[in-house]
Amino acid sequence: MIPSVLVLGGPTAAGKTAASLEVAERWGAVVLSADAMQVYRGMDVGTAKASAEERARVPHFGLDLREPDEPFDAGDFVELADQLLAEGRRLVVAGGTSFYLSALIRGLVRTPPVDQALRAELEALADPWSALQAVDPALAARLHPNDRVRIVRGLEVFQSGGVRLSELQAAHAAAPDRVRAVGLWLDRDDLDARIDARVEQMMAQGYLDEVRALMARGYGPSHKPMQSLGYRHLCAHLLGALPLDAALALTRRDTRRFARKQRTWLRGLGFPRVLPDHLPAALAAGAHAFG
Repeated sequence: MIPSVLVLGGPTAAGKTAASLEVAERWGAVVLSADAMQVYRGMDVGTAKASAEERARVPHFGLDLREPDEPFDAGDFVELADQLLAEGRRLVVAGGTSFYLSALIRGLVRTPPVDQALRAELEALADPWSALQAVDPALAARLHPNDRVRIVRGLEVFQSGGVRLSELQAAHAAAPDRVRAVGLWLDRDDLDARIDARVEQMMAQGYLDEVRALMARGYGPSHKPMQSLGYRHLCAHLLGALPLDAALALTRRDTRRFARKQRTWLRGLGFPRVLPDHLPAALAAGAHAFG
């Protein structure tokens, strides 16, 4: 029998943390963060990481696992979730990184490992899309000719393993789910205002000092986590490229845009959208997941 998990997805600032705490306390569960940025140490304020008080209420996992220059991906996230399930933990998975949520539920397409030399050779092709069309026309038909990252990966998979990535993806789509997920998408009609208020709250909590401390440790715009929402603009301010007011305006703008993008991912997850009173729906979903 596959394990059951409760998944509380949703855009940033929607209120996932509050709902996850209530449900986890009710059923003696733990909270697993599905936020790709909360795995990094020292990035607390800008990622709205659970506070010490919240972690004291309920055990949290998926936080503070890597330094900002160390890799972490969906495979690592699934491995952590599987470890917790193997220990018999009840999981409340909360976060807005839909690729992590999808990987937990559906798994990842099994592909050959990256071959850096081959990748460099393929990236140098003048017209990689035509090369992909010759070996995997189904995949090429789904990709824009300018989507070089996915095109190169399709070529890489075929040349490394002799199998088309489109065929691997089709087999994966037909496979059963890895876990029984009871999922909700928590949202708000007033999300833009909540995002603006959250940015102001983060600044009051020391967001700028947090970015300054990360830069003092040698992390900056060349590190992927520091290119994420808010961090890149505050980095630019501290480097003298942006006034603080402009950096905050860009942070608010980009966060609102990201929240809209997160909403488009809901269609792929297929979770019912809940707004604005999350707690009754979350508790009902918890009863469905955990009995």
